[in-house]
Amino acid sequence: MRFYPSLFLTALLALTCSGCSLLEVKLESGIEPLPQEQLSMRVFTREYSNTFYAGVEQTADAISHGGDVNRQSQALLWKIYAEQTLGQTIFQVSPVAAMVDTWAFTAQMADFFKQGNGKALFGEQSAAAANTSQQLLQDYERRMRGLMSSSEFAVNQRFIRAYASAHPLFDITFARISAFNDWLKARNIGEFEAVTTFGSVPEVMSDMSDRLAMLSAQTPKILGWKAELFALHADINTKEVQQTLQDISRTSAKFQQLMAQSPELMSQLAVDMRRELTPLLAQLDASAQQNLAQLSKERQALEQMVARERLALAQLVDDERRAVVRDADAMVQRTVSQVFAEINGLIKSLILYIVLFLVVVFFAPLGLGVWLGRRMGLKQAARQAS
Repeated sequence: MRFYPSLFLTALLALTCSGCSLLEVKLESGIEPLPQEQLSMRVFTREYSNTFYAGVEQTADAISHGGDVNRQSQALLWKIYAEQTLGQTIFQVSPVAAMVDTWAFTAQMADFFKQGNGKALFGEQSAAAANTSQQLLQDYERRMRGLMSSSEFAVNQRFIRAYASAHPLFDITFARISAFNDWLKARNIGEFEAVTTFGSVPEVMSDMSDRLAMLSAQTPKILGWKAELFALHADINTKEVQQTLQDISRTSAKFQQLMAQSPELMSQLAVDMRRELTPLLAQLDASAQQNLAQLSKERQALEQMVARERLALAQLVDDERRAVVRDADAMVQRTVSQVFAEINGLIKSLILYIVLFLVVVFFAPLGLGVWLGRRMGLKQAARQAS
């Protein structure tokens, strides 16, 4: 008897394991992994993010050091928006889209500080931002050169330069649109052919892990920079804030000590406050009830006025409709009368024309024949007489 439960558990465990393996095979079957070239693009592009972040942060800190509030604010904005924008471009579903969009953004930022609206953003320190942006662009192109053939790299580089020139960045917020759609049009690639697979299950899980790791690493830094930017423009003195917090803490401690030492005093204080506040609360309650009653009356008067206006409007619309109907009837009658008058004139003219036609067609030849017959008869009579 003990053999059957053991056999049942063994069979159940075997079915469970086989079900898991079948599920795993089912999940993996039909899923096309990413090509090796796209995997390399994803790896190199995401490794580039560390170089980008380090370059921007070090240069921005050097620019803001010893500068005024405006320069410090612009440096913080550069770090915030540059790293946020790169995070949007680099973590896309398609590795090719991430590669193209990151390349385009890096080129746009280099043009922004070199010859665009940001060439004088940091004053005499603007050249440092331009040099760093140009170095970051060259570093990215060096990475991409190792992943492509020389001809393919030249084609992509020409597109990126043309796109950055045609779509410049206008301010430090780096507002932009993705360059991937324009790249597809330039390469004559359809939108349905651009992304054919998201990768296998391990590749998708690895992508999600990279996204979460980057988010957890960048979010505290960006929040700190935003808080620092707010503090620069809020005229907040850290020492005064700390002193105020200490004063509040000491006052709270003294109040707690007073409550612990004099419970009778606090009880009497509560009774006095209740006695003094009760008339005030009653007066406020009466005033609130009076205002509510007045509001109810005004609401009823408003409803009556709206009802009267609705009836008057309905009557006005009905009168106008009747007037329009009368005018339409009169116009129809005049039109019908005029049409019949025209028809009568047309019929009379038609009858006259028919009579004239009959006269011309039938009676004119007959009269002409009679006249010719008489002439011929007269001539014959004259010839017989002679």
